[in-house]
Amino acid sequence: MVKHLGNNNFPDLTLYNPNYLDRVERVGGDRSLYNGIDYWNAYEFAYLNSRNQSVFETIELKIPSNSCYTVESKSLKLYLASFFNKKFYSPQSPYKLIARDIQNLIQSPVKVQKKIKFLIPPKSILLNTSKNLISKNKVMKFEGFRSVCPVTSQPDWASIYFHSTTDAIDASKLNSYLKSFRLRGDFHETCIESIFVYLLSEFSITNLTVFGRFLRRGGIDINPIRSTAKRLIFKNFRDFNQ
Repeated sequence: MVKHLGNNNFPDLTLYNPNYLDRVERVGGDRSLYNGIDYWNAYEFAYLNSRNQSVFETIELKIPSNSCYTVESKSLKLYLASFFNKKFYSPQSPYKLIARDIQNLIQSPVKVQKKIKFLIPPKSILLNTSKNLISKNKVMKFEGFRSVCPVTSQPDWASIYFHSTTDAIDASKLNSYLKSFRLRGDFHETCIESIFVYLLSEFSITNLTVFGRFLRRGGIDINPIRSTAKRLIFKNFRDFNQ
């Protein structure tokens, strides 16, 4: 049972407190089927520097997909909000502290850094259901993906990127499957893993990468990438320039 998600009682955020953090267990699926990372971008992070000046930044967290646990998103928002009045004497100290706290929570390595600039999206081809097969060795994009938070029932929106070295994927069938998530209650990571496993099991694919670029809610976006390849072809880019 998560502590904060779906709960309207907010804790006192005037002091830094790692106990605001909560973890959730990754459920379902065989994590040995894929490699991957969850890119978390937190756009509202503030702290005090050595001169007591407020520093406002965007930070990136990289959580491995093979961790048994991940951080719960609302708890991360509350935790990061508690930094606004905490003083640091080194610019790297906040990131080291966040990484340590989350690593202790989920029992897995976590990388945290300031995000200065996002990469531009890769060149892609929109998923075309008028064609029988999607283009191999091309990055395909499905826009307007919608899923529903299983706790709050709030909608989540994303663009889903695909890359494969096979041309055996039926575009119309894939399109229908992606639309089936519109009223389904799944977290971001679960959605991408379900899509990944569906493609592997439904079609004869030996090389596949699926990347979900979700819109942010509450100042945080979560972007899972799952791949059969050890070297991930997608990085932490942004679809929009705002």
